[in-house]
Amino acid sequence: MNGWGSFQRDLLEQLPLIFAGLVKTLQLAGLISVSGLLLGIGVFYLTLSKSKLIRGAINSYISFFIGMPLIVLLFLMYYGLPQWGVRLSPFTVAFIGFTFNVAAYNAAYLKTAYNGLDKSQLEAASAQGFNSLQIFQWITLPQVVRLSIPALTNQVIANLKDSSVAFLIQYTEFFARVQELAATNFQFFKAYLLAALVYLTLVSVIVFFARSIEKRFLISL
Repeated sequence: MNGWGSFQRDLLEQLPLIFAGLVKTLQLAGLISVSGLLLGIGVFYLTLSKSKLIRGAINSYISFFIGMPLIVLLFLMYYGLPQWGVRLSPFTVAFIGFTFNVAAYNAAYLKTAYNGLDKSQLEAASAQGFNSLQIFQWITLPQVVRLSIPALTNQVIANLKDSSVAFLIQYTEFFARVQELAATNFQFFKAYLLAALVYLTLVSVIVFFARSIEKRFLISL
């Protein structure tokens, strides 16, 4: 009981910092989910280019960022770039690194959905005078996003969980504050159990809303 009592005291003392870290985690996860989706849509659009050179470059981009471990990418930017005179803040590194990584995955999800579309409707739209951008904006994109909702919402969940690695580049998010709490009293099990419960609660909330969105937009599938 004494162990739990001292842990609770330390937790209460550091609760403002832990809460601030949690806010940073949610901000990072939310921002990279939006930026990763927007960039992913742009990357997906370029995969449909008539230029073999552009398609090849974009497919290389997707393969590179899907194949590159996220932590290696973050370390490369945060610890490697300063050797070339480029110094970025932990948040900037996390935002850019996560965005490029998430965009590659989202583009792959959208391309998979596109491959399952009935291409006759795209040909019909072209025959009626729609240009490629109009076809993408009004026909292709709405359908592939709808078909990709399960994968895209799962990516949001992954973004929240993966944001915990940002503490390794000195970004003081939630898990970094939990690390500080654990280092205060060396009660690592209690501190990490607390972190696990918080992440589980947040993921459960996202899953609830994600499944609601899926039921709304995929009900006719």
